[in-house]
Amino acid sequence: MKKLIAFDLDGTLAESKAPLDEDMADRLARLTEVAHVCVISGGDWPQFEKQVVGRLPRKALRERLWIMPTTGTKLYRCTDGHWRAVYREDFSAAEKRDILAALDKAVDAAGFRNEKTWGPQIEDRGSQITFSGCGQDAPLDAKKAWDPDRRKREAMQKAAQQELPDLSVNIGGSTSIDVTRKGVDKAYGIERLVKESGIAKSEMIFMGDAVYPGGNDYSVPDKAGVDTIAVGSVDETRRAIEAIVYCLG
Repeated sequence: MKKLIAFDLDGTLAESKAPLDEDMADRLARLTEVAHVCVISGGDWPQFEKQVVGRLPRKALRERLWIMPTTGTKLYRCTDGHWRAVYREDFSAAEKRDILAALDKAVDAAGFRNEKTWGPQIEDRGSQITFSGCGQDAPLDAKKAWDPDRRKREAMQKAAQQELPDLSVNIGGSTSIDVTRKGVDKAYGIERLVKESGIAKSEMIFMGDAVYPGGNDYSVPDKAGVDTIAVGSVDETRRAIEAIVYCLG
């Protein structure tokens, strides 16, 4: 029997950087009644707090929630009514300086210097440095139109990886490039989740919208070997949650 259901966030539970709608928040709350629930994505804790944690109704069993920001390099749990970090694998100050310098060079190499942006393009997430092509505050329509075929980000990824051979440079959400330590992807996060929760991978299901070669969810079935449901929209996730709640309940 499955004991834990894990989710990607943007494009799976909600649109990019948008909060869970009331219906999805209610579905997740009902899911906590029959299983543990994990949300793992590239955003930092404040984004999870805004999009997920702050949207859950009172009935959600928060002690069954596993919140994994920055692709699983952080873990937050709720104990005694308070959310606390279980671990944080942050970069050192020197590592951050090297990453920021490399991303600055990669912006020029990929020809992004004069792109229209909304807000800053670089976000320091502690254990992950993220470049957002349209800026951190870009509207959803602009994000969807910016790089639908991933060619822009692939060019920058190549340029940044040459500058940072000892780190991982991965394509993230709809406009982002994520820099992490080597080997950090969602499969890495799942391995950390197994260690911290004591729940076997065979007892987990993962759900994401980028479960295809090159997609940032693909490592979960490919490397971690966790049973995975590929969804094409937030509405497909709703239907999948409904079926899981029915089966486990």
